[in-house]
Amino acid sequence: MIAVVPVASIQKIYWGWFVVAGAFLLMALTYGTRYSFGIFVQPLAADNGWPRSVVSLAASINLLVYAACGILSGRLLDRVSPRWIATAGAAACAAGLLWCAGATRPMEFFLAYGVLYGFGSSWAGTVTATSSVGKWFVRRRGVAIGISSMGVSFGTITFTPAIAFLLERFSWKTGFLLMGLALLIPGILIAQLLLHRRVPEDYGLAPDGAQPLAAPAATPTLEPTSAAGDATRSLWGDARFWVLALCHGTAVLTALMAFVHQVPYAVDNGIEPIAAAASLAAMGFAGLLGQFFFGWVSDRIGDSKFAASLGYSIMAAGMLILLRARSVELLMAYALVFGFGYGCLGPLLPIIAADRFGRRRMGAIFGLLVFFVVGVGGSLGPIVGGIVYDTTASYLAAWWINTALLIAAAVGIATLRRRPAGHASSGINGSGGEE
Repeated sequence: MIAVVPVASIQKIYWGWFVVAGAFLLMALTYGTRYSFGIFVQPLAADNGWPRSVVSLAASINLLVYAACGILSGRLLDRVSPRWIATAGAAACAAGLLWCAGATRPMEFFLAYGVLYGFGSSWAGTVTATSSVGKWFVRRRGVAIGISSMGVSFGTITFTPAIAFLLERFSWKTGFLLMGLALLIPGILIAQLLLHRRVPEDYGLAPDGAQPLAAPAATPTLEPTSAAGDATRSLWGDARFWVLALCHGTAVLTALMAFVHQVPYAVDNGIEPIAAAASLAAMGFAGLLGQFFFGWVSDRIGDSKFAASLGYSIMAAGMLILLRARSVELLMAYALVFGFGYGCLGPLLPIIAADRFGRRRMGAIFGLLVFFVVGVGGSLGPIVGGIVYDTTASYLAAWWINTALLIAAAVGIATLRRRPAGHASSGINGSGGEE
């Protein structure tokens, strides 16, 4: 017999955990398809006669559009229900991937994957998902964001072997078609059912499921237009913002270079394509553990910046293994080490941002951070990797660059202050406390 959970029991669950579930599932779809891109690099280049730098440019355009659109989605998220943002994003993702299946020229592929899918993945991605979670938690924020960020790795584990199998048995066109269909209806349903509430105060609730408020928040549902603008304008002179953006952006650059190019690198070294693609799934599995670990540990140490420094250092150790990976065993060892460290990237950026800049305007602030971290930092990773390969016929220089950058980022993030020197407070809660 099927056990039926009483409605009363469901109603006793704090709604923030449903938001966590929605964010987990939405990011599984969005990033599972995104991180499968590396599997398409070699067949796209071979079938169409495109250099790898051209194929990689589509990924870089995607990240630039993703980051730029994240600023707008972050601002909207502080005003409207996240379900409408995520719904539009899921529909655009699906349309972009379906278009990719029929693309025959580089410009067409750039528009489909770079622009349309880039826009969609921004609105159905981490800015919408983790910012929504961050607004429902304070004391348990690290665990909540850590769990929701595990959706990225769960999606990678699920999608990459399935896509590799499809490309082996059918074609890259079939892979894009099925990814588009996987995002269309499930993505919209998740957004509509689980992400329709904005902040707990609007429903007479308190963060973390604490004692309910006496009445719903008296503030209007739509905040003044100037609120998010004031919050983001004050960041430009805040050294904390730039240290966080530079260090985390550097780590994201190395991760995205690895995700796009580790499969063709492995195939170039004589590893079978399906085994090479399995390294992405192994990285996703290790990232799943890392995302929970770094979210959990950030709630238990004095400052989450030290968790970020540890994560970057583990990623650097993984890069050193990749430099010597000429066998499936070493490739998997790299994937597990690098993947565990990579697990810090998803949860720690919103956690550190909320610690430094407050919770209520997290969408606008996090959206701006994502622009620099992913748009400026991350978008360089795929294209730099492609240029290094086309120039040297090898990825070794790219992996050495990644190692040096990760070590520098690990040292740099440890210098992050809780407040800028000489400014006791700021317009965005400069004390680092909650708004």
